[in-house]
Amino acid sequence: MGARLAHLLEQWAAQVEGLRRGGGTAYLPYDFSDQCTAWLRVSSRDGETVEVQAGCSLIEAWGIEPSNYLATATEVTDFDPIAGARISCSLDDLTACISANGIALEATGP
Repeated sequence: MGARLAHLLEQWAAQVEGLRRGGGTAYLPYDFSDQCTAWLRVSSRDGETVEVQAGCSLIEAWGIEPSNYLATATEVTDFDPIAGARISCSLDDLTACISANGIALEATGP
């Protein structure tokens, strides 16, 4: 389980890092339920600041491999934002938080 979660965080980091090249939008899954999935929509206009919005999609989790979700992320066209679940921060702060979670996960052992 730990290795798969670590790989998920590595994919998150790669997607977020990709926003530095002129901005864009990345979808990061964080909840895999039978009937839907929950995602963080990370948007950047300038490659320096981001808006992170939590929300859901009707994409069912059984069809997604959490350790290889990138193909599915492009299919999130029905993102439904959760009211009040949005923050803005620097891209540097977000990447640092993702990295810190990876380090904390490593510290828990296999």
